[in-house]
Amino acid sequence: MSEKLYSVIDVETTGKGIHGNRITEICIVILQGNKIIDKYTSLVNPECNIPPFITGLTGIDNDLVRDAPRFHEIAEQIINMTTGAIFVAHNVNFDYNVIKEEFRNLGYSFVRKKLCTVRLSRKLIPGMLSYSLGKLCTSLNIPLEDRHRAEGDTDATVILFKRILELDPDFELIDKFLNVRSKEATLPPHLKMADIDALPEETGIYLFKDQKGVVIYVGKAKNIRQRVISHFYDKKNKEFALCQATYAIDYEVTGNELIALLLESEKIQKHYPKFNSAQKRPVAPYKIISYINRKGVIHLAIDRSNAASYSFDIFYSRTEAIEKLEQLCSEYQLCPRYCSLQSTTERCSHYKIKNCKGICEGKESIALYNMRVHKALALLKKSKESYLIRERGRSIEEQSFVMIQDGIYKGFGYVDENEKIVSLEDCENFLYLQKHTYHTTKIIKSYLRKNGKKNIVTINSYT
Repeated sequence: MSEKLYSVIDVETTGKGIHGNRITEICIVILQGNKIIDKYTSLVNPECNIPPFITGLTGIDNDLVRDAPRFHEIAEQIINMTTGAIFVAHNVNFDYNVIKEEFRNLGYSFVRKKLCTVRLSRKLIPGMLSYSLGKLCTSLNIPLEDRHRAEGDTDATVILFKRILELDPDFELIDKFLNVRSKEATLPPHLKMADIDALPEETGIYLFKDQKGVVIYVGKAKNIRQRVISHFYDKKNKEFALCQATYAIDYEVTGNELIALLLESEKIQKHYPKFNSAQKRPVAPYKIISYINRKGVIHLAIDRSNAASYSFDIFYSRTEAIEKLEQLCSEYQLCPRYCSLQSTTERCSHYKIKNCKGICEGKESIALYNMRVHKALALLKKSKESYLIRERGRSIEEQSFVMIQDGIYKGFGYVDENEKIVSLEDCENFLYLQKHTYHTTKIIKSYLRKNGKKNIVTINSYT
């Protein structure tokens, strides 16, 4: 058997992710081959408060570590014991990155080859219901005393690692994991390399799922595989927590970035993923609505709601809605008072619009005023365009489209390059219906600002 050196390590911490997370206890067991040749255990004063929930989990409180050495006082011991040894831990990226961060704070670069007993166990001991240390030890009859204490967890990991060595006598898997070109060591503990290899290098969306299959993150990418892998190298606390919670990855190829953005937004609204922050909260748009007051005058107003009915135009800022109302008032000589542009109940006195014909003073008939209001509303309806945005498809044999009907996003679809589209009804045969939201409108408006009308087609020219 090879006489490789392994340092099997476990740390307990203050529980604040990677950055800002301080060590409260450490245990190191040195193996030469499969023989224990050294061991070191110590509490560590983290020089900060230990949260109550961490004390509840580990039993380590502020009083227990008050007189313990600080990390800089044991740093040399850790360096001496681990130099030349392969860093081994259960869920190695956590322990390794916490120790690396502690050394980084001291101005020292801590770099070691590493092995993860979670990932190795998944390969060599398949079929377990769970690969957490506690449940794995129960399944394999490995004694585990003082759970969530550094020494107890390290002792159990040593026994587990010895079994792994027995199951890989020629070091075929271990050497593969240690290969600098292998990404095994950087992968989250619960993912297989085959899962990553299966990801396409194409534009689309990807979904991270937890152990129960719940979607916990949705992202879009021009290169799905490359973007997913980038999450594994990001050392931000949130990214690290996301990767630790991920057990599976799904994806959908869209062929172009516009549909990827729209589909990402739809999936976020649908699944409300734990690790997404943007687009989770529905935003009610501003709408121009009309109603008839007690005098019979058609009153225009700005309303904000998600309801689709009784609106003539939709805006995503109040300023835009007010500007449109002011434009209608000016062009159709409407009354600012009856367009909700001033709160006074007296005659109108708008600072800019002065061409009201006197409906607010009884100088104009209600019938004539309402006729002009109807013309203004007809203009709003007419200004809602129906068009398609044509983009690349998922292969060279197809093209895609995004449908906007009467100013409302209806969805997207894919058609064969040779398929003739001569009406909106033809598009609907291929349409994946989607919701029109604040976020989809922003995405489409941003696309139009960037690309202009080069991909915009009227239905008659879409062939």
